Amino acid sequence: MEKETTKRKILEHGAQIVHRKGFNHTGIQEILESAEVPKGSFYFYFKSKEEFGLALVDYYFNFFALMIESHLKDSSLSPMRRLQRFFEGFRAVCEEQGCKGGCPIGNLTQEMGGLSDAFQHKLREIFSRMKAGIAECLESARREHEIDPSLQVDEVADFILNSWEGALLRMKAEGNLQPLILFEKMIFDRILK
Repeated sequence: MEKETTKRKILEHGAQIVHRKGFNHTGIQEILESAEVPKGSFYFYFKSKEEFGLALVDYYFNFFALMIESHLKDSSLSPMRRLQRFFEGFRAVCEEQGCKGGCPIGNLTQEMGGLSDAFQHKLREIFSRMKAGIAECLESARREHEIDPSLQVDEVADFILNSWEGALLRMKAEGNLQPLILFEKMIFDRILK
């Protein structure tokens, strides 16, 4: 149990630092000091910094998966309301962070996606899983006649995910929530209306 606790501490502290500073600007020693873990512990749990980074992608996705579970699968709401709450929930997280962090998976994609085949493969897999959560909710909305039945759910889910990642990038550049608010307006008041 203690081994898993130490590994989790390294990931938790590393995730916060990497989200703030980026993967390449974060040192292993900095992570270990923050986690208050002995120096040799890192390589006991991770063979390399790249292996740690790949584990971080899964760590970040786990937060996304919790949002899918709590918002997109909440059967007490209509599918479209679930999708709206999902993005409103992420907007609230961004507001809490002062519009600085953005999407940690998107950040790692920008930084590492073109530099490492292992990162590219892992990130592609994670984006596919993110898209699947959105597509499943859209399919429910189509079955319940909340959206145009002729919409190609997979394409729309891809478009929504791509637009959202772009809006998160612009939010960081602008330093405010307006890009996310515009994203929600266009998706829910125009595209899916």
